[in-house]
Amino acid sequence: MQLDIFEHSRDVMLRNDVLQSLAQYAAAQARARCETLAHDYPQDPALAALGLLIGAVAARFDARGQLPAFADHGTLAQAQLVLRERLTPVAQSLMAVKPAQIWLRTFWQDLIARSAHLPYSADTQAQHVAPMLLHIEDWQGAADAVTHIESWRRIPAPLAWMAQARLNLLGLHASWPLLAELAWLSPQRLEALVQTSADPILKRLKNQFEAEFDASNDVTDGASGPCDDLAWFPAWLLTQRTQLASHLAQAQPGMHGAPEQAMRLLVNLLGLEHQGRHQDIVSHRKTLRDLHGGLYAAYMKTR
Repeated sequence: MQLDIFEHSRDVMLRNDVLQSLAQYAAAQARARCETLAHDYPQDPALAALGLLIGAVAARFDARGQLPAFADHGTLAQAQLVLRERLTPVAQSLMAVKPAQIWLRTFWQDLIARSAHLPYSADTQAQHVAPMLLHIEDWQGAADAVTHIESWRRIPAPLAWMAQARLNLLGLHASWPLLAELAWLSPQRLEALVQTSADPILKRLKNQFEAEFDASNDVTDGASGPCDDLAWFPAWLLTQRTQLASHLAQAQPGMHGAPEQAMRLLVNLLGLEHQGRHQDIVSHRKTLRDLHGGLYAAYMKTR
């Protein structure tokens, strides 16, 4: 009976031998072991998938043993597609979750190394090293890559990449200035960042904002059209957590739209309250009410 069990598990053992070689990126050894599996079990359902992974390992380097640089953003895009749509699901189907992540990380690192020379382009944002570094959770590498993009703090995609990197590197408090700038520049990207963030406080605050903020008195920002509600998030935060004023005040000037004006007005208001300058407080409150009634109501609720 023991011999029968051994015989019935031999295909599993041979499969695991191939996977062990793949884990070491040993293409020749993996191919030889796969040939043994194919000889003994020609109908094994994993053969095609294993062959795909072996081919990917064998193709990593050129004839000189080097990683060839991509000629342009288009060739990188094709390689990204193959990695995401073909290699990733196959690896995940054959390996446990953690081993698959580790194995695939090497291929992402290959793409990063091969595309390091490609400049940032607004038309090919996904074909930049920064989002790939974020994908493999190399936060410092992503932050460093963004700094090489000219005027990155004025461009939605690089700003969002840097905000995500710093949020993971430095934490929420140190990231508030960038998050505020992103809210004003691209609230849609801030929404995406919050959705993927592991920070529970940021998610909880955003959910509270959506549940409580009255956007019925929204205004039109002449520079960008109707403001998305999340653009008001930094200003609203100051009505709930006054201690964030010193962090949010560090946000660099943007387009001076109504949401930014409101946040800076609230920073000043909180300072005036601390100083007890009642006449100026009344004047600033009127300005806030005229700017956005819903925000003014949220502010006054805590007064």
